[in-house]
Amino acid sequence: MTTTLPATTDLARIVAVSTAVPETSYSQAELLDIFRIEDPRVRSVFLNSAIDRRHLTLPPEGPDGTRVMEVQGQLLAKHKTHAVDMGVRAVQDVLKQTGADLSDIGYLCCVTTTGFLTPGLSALIIRELGIDPHTSRLDVVGMGCNAGLNALNAVNGWSRANPGRLAVMVCAEACSAAYVFDGTMRTSVVNSLFGDGAAAVALMAGEPELPLAHAEGPRILKFASYIITDAVDAMRYDWDDTQDRFSFYLDPQVPYVVGAHAERVVDRLLAGTGLRRSDIRQWLVHSGGKKVIDAVGVNLGLTRHDVRHTTGVLRDYGNLSSGSFLFSYERLLQEQVVEPGDHCVLMTMGPGSTIETALVRF
Repeated sequence: MTTTLPATTDLARIVAVSTAVPETSYSQAELLDIFRIEDPRVRSVFLNSAIDRRHLTLPPEGPDGTRVMEVQGQLLAKHKTHAVDMGVRAVQDVLKQTGADLSDIGYLCCVTTTGFLTPGLSALIIRELGIDPHTSRLDVVGMGCNAGLNALNAVNGWSRANPGRLAVMVCAEACSAAYVFDGTMRTSVVNSLFGDGAAAVALMAGEPELPLAHAEGPRILKFASYIITDAVDAMRYDWDDTQDRFSFYLDPQVPYVVGAHAERVVDRLLAGTGLRRSDIRQWLVHSGGKKVIDAVGVNLGLTRHDVRHTTGVLRDYGNLSSGSFLFSYERLLQEQVVEPGDHCVLMTMGPGSTIETALVRF
């Protein structure tokens, strides 16, 4: 069908994607045994999460074999260590795919929510990898699971303003550094859901200034956002006085609130493009949890096949926060079913409560 979408070659395109996780992973049943959780309600939350395994860095064992709960300072140190490690590996691999060198990076954007760092993750990765210290950079901190698309929007803008130059975005989330173990249902839901992981993407607009082994990929056409201000407190990461550390809070109504507003933002994304929802060949939705995925799917009329990558990432990794949608994107590419001209909607959800979307064309 004829659309009003732009066809100019100055649009930025995603030329590569890469992911990284810690070496250690655990099944939900293994985690219940490790933490000696006997409460049938909590066990049910873990075992009915649609998650098989997650990559995590667990607290150390004490003399009696139980896990020693880390203080906030130790959690921040854990975040720094693992976010940098995973982020570095993801960046290295995404450059390898494109055939680019570290010196080719013109812009580095780092995204994280699971720990606060000053200097930011971008400075630490630049130092660790030996990237040119003149490299432009941006740190997106504290925006939560939706942040990957917020950051992609910024990187897209830089790429279009600097055609021919390589921009890299990395989402590095050490969710193990944000856990509280107090036996409550609130924290148990969080502990059953999140996993550690990082993902990086390389973007470029125009023709590369230097020859690259790979410089093709879907072009980014449009972004659309929606903040559900009535639910601004439904997802929070704030200080817990009783635990003396930061703690996640997820309102039980979040899946239904997000699902009920999914149509609004997708319709805005497609407005003026000549596209209908039925024209979208691929959907990559944030792996926020089984209920979230189901609620979004029902409200958008998506099939199980439409969200196969989303549910697959949830099953194998849990909720990876800001980088989840890139794990799904990587699986879509590996599947090798996308055809030239296919349109794909990317969707992330997070605190605010916020829904972020992007439209790309292969």
